Amino acid sequence: MSLFTLISSLFSCQAQERSAFRSVSADEFADVIADSAVVRLDVRTAEEYAAGHIEGAVLIDVLQDDFVDKARSLLPAGHTVALYCRSGRRSKTAARRLAEEGYDVVELSTGWLGWRAREGAKE
Repeated sequence: MSLFTLISSLFSCQAQERSAFRSVSADEFADVIADSAVVRLDVRTAEEYAAGHIEGAVLIDVLQDDFVDKARSLLPAGHTVALYCRSGRRSKTAARRLAEEGYDVVELSTGWLGWRAREGAKE
């Protein structure tokens, strides 16, 4: 029984590590996306994206059934993906799903709203 427990715990630790992502503030997110190798990903709807988005962001709506398939086809392997949604809820779902696919993911904890508030504070 103890061998089974040991093996189970090893696999569960690997699964937890694989689904991990970093959730950061707007200031930290700005530092991350300053690196041109980082892929910027907006996971909101097309309408939300059209109303305003972070420059250079790719759009893949996390609410669509083909989110992971589109991510695999559009996001280059080996690059960090910095993603956001409106408020930080959907982006956490997207971050978890992409991390499970093996991507290195950084998520904007406050979403587009937090990003805009940061930009407004800078003006």
